Amino acid sequence: MNLKELTTLLRECAGVGEGIDLDGDVLDVPFDDLGYDSLAILQVTGVIERDYRIQLSDDTVAEASTPRVLLSFINECLSSATAAA
Repeated sequence: MNLKELTTLLRECAGVGEGIDLDGDVLDVPFDDLGYDSLAILQVTGVIERDYRIQLSDDTVAEASTPRVLLSFINECLSSATAAA
């Protein structure tokens, strides 16, 4: 998964706050600063888990404070799932 796919899901699941540019350099911007609370991130990760058939632990999701960290966890999980298949 890449940043564009993640920001598309953020827009679809939780919208975009006024003055927020998800098309900019947001990899290291905290989700709070982007206007997304923990509930929004849980909603997005739920869609990712369903669509990609992976399971992210609640602790992992809670630790993902920026898009970069979340993408790292997601892609690690996707790699593990592909290797196991």
